[in-house]
Amino acid sequence: MGVITDYINKYLSAGILGSIGAEYLTFLGVFIASLIVLKIFKIYIISYLKKLARKSKTKLDDITISFIDKIKWKSYVVIAFIISSKTLTLHALVDKVLNYVLLITVVYLGVKFLGEIINHYTEKQIQRALKGNEDEDTTLISVLGRMAYAIVWILAFLLLLSNFGINITSLIAGLGIGGIAIAFALQSILQDLFSSFTIYFDKPFKKGDFIIIGSDMGVIKHIGIKSTRVQTLQGQELVVSNRELTSTRINNYKKMQKRRILFNFGVEYGTSTKKLKAINTIVRDVFKNIKLATLDRVHFKDFGDFSLNYEVVYYLNTNDYNKYMDTQEQINLGIKDRFEKQGIEMAFPTQTIHVKK
Repeated sequence: MGVITDYINKYLSAGILGSIGAEYLTFLGVFIASLIVLKIFKIYIISYLKKLARKSKTKLDDITISFIDKIKWKSYVVIAFIISSKTLTLHALVDKVLNYVLLITVVYLGVKFLGEIINHYTEKQIQRALKGNEDEDTTLISVLGRMAYAIVWILAFLLLLSNFGINITSLIAGLGIGGIAIAFALQSILQDLFSSFTIYFDKPFKKGDFIIIGSDMGVIKHIGIKSTRVQTLQGQELVVSNRELTSTRINNYKKMQKRRILFNFGVEYGTSTKKLKAINTIVRDVFKNIKLATLDRVHFKDFGDFSLNYEVVYYLNTNDYNKYMDTQEQINLGIKDRFEKQGIEMAFPTQTIHVKK
């Protein structure tokens, strides 16, 4: 293109248009030639590069080619115009403005390209998380992606200011002082934000887990940036700040492989010693028909105020609360049925009054 420009300048400068007319015709020729080159690049070379990208295993080249293919023609026109303007003798201010326009265009396209890469890897992480668990809450991944994109925009803005001749050192220092003031003002929000990062990376619980927080219990429905929503057993939604969740003890029953159950029952004081001894065997026989339960022990525990008390401990081989209740019901019905057949009476609160004559 340099040979063509020299030839046009030599030919036109000798003509009736003079050197100024030659400059503008050269500008027009270079502008049209640049557009033709860019058009050829977009139609033929990009198509060829697409075919090569399909054969490669990496996705970065596909993203790059796809991004270049999506660049609008107005961007090509701006670039071609500014390149062609270098053939003109322009005022210093105009030349400076055109250089700024070119810089802004290039930086803008660069930021959009980095945004495509960030979006790709964000979606990849989301798909990976959902592949392991379809109920996985991916809100934080999306937020981290948007934060990374925002940081790219901030860095690009500082780069432009630096090239515009603005001293960004003092600006950054001022922003640092202002950032400290904002951090103090938004202290509680930032604590919740960083707590959400802790929850995401440490994973003490996840969506669908049954947890107990102090006196509250329920199933995790959503883990947000500032708070976590829990569906309680009573039906209402409990909203808890992430800061509170990371600073207190939490019982996570979803992590439990098996559940240890302890329950008591009592029989009447009038029950004979023979029947008391048989109760241990009766309870063990009942547990033989319970699939999910493994009996640990049965003991005649103590003499109560109105009953002879027994203590039973067993392990439930599931963390499902409904299955636990179904199993406990089956055990209770089994014990009650066998006691009725053996003539053993279950105790209930009674009071005997002795009247002295």
